[in-house]
Amino acid sequence: MITPPPTSFILTLRLKVKRESYPWLNQAAIEVNQIWNYCNETSMKASETSAERPKPKWLSGFDLCYLTAGMTEFTNKIGADTIQMVCTEYAAKRRAAKKRKLRWRVSSGAKRSLGWVPFKAQSLKLKGVALRFCGKSFRVFDLSRLDNVRWKQGCFAQDSVGDWWLCLPVEVKQELSVAPQEAVGIDLGLKSIATCSDGTKLEAG
Repeated sequence: MITPPPTSFILTLRLKVKRESYPWLNQAAIEVNQIWNYCNETSMKASETSAERPKPKWLSGFDLCYLTAGMTEFTNKIGADTIQMVCTEYAAKRRAAKKRKLRWRVSSGAKRSLGWVPFKAQSLKLKGVALRFCGKSFRVFDLSRLDNVRWKQGCFAQDSVGDWWLCLPVEVKQELSVAPQEAVGIDLGLKSIATCSDGTKLEAG
């Protein structure tokens, strides 16, 4: 049975954010780091054993989302959707690494972590010539690339020089190419039609 080719595939668009939004994103990244480090510390403590609790507990993303419920009272930039994204991403990374804790995210100094602000698909809205996220408007270059596309959960990511990028996975329909002609021509003047891996040539005819 021949499997039909996929009709669509996921392509991640990388759009550069205009510099006017950098201060807001830098502050939002600090709050993301604080949520990540809270998950790291809480998960590490839960995995410790004692006389009262001989069996360690490995917190899931659902557990961390439950423990961080209501943290929006202590954040000024990010909302509940972003906090949940951080929790689920931390749990997935920790499960894949099979470690009691992951690296801490550092917000300042020479070893500062590159900024990262994840979001759910419904948290990012297109409003005219800008994008709306957590009550903040963002302008990006090449906004026309988002015309008539549906994006999935993505993130704002910072590169090593301090610039911010909007990373959006979008679904792209695959267009099947059609051959211009049904007939295929063969050059009858060829002396050999194929060459094998050992160098043997198959003669024409």
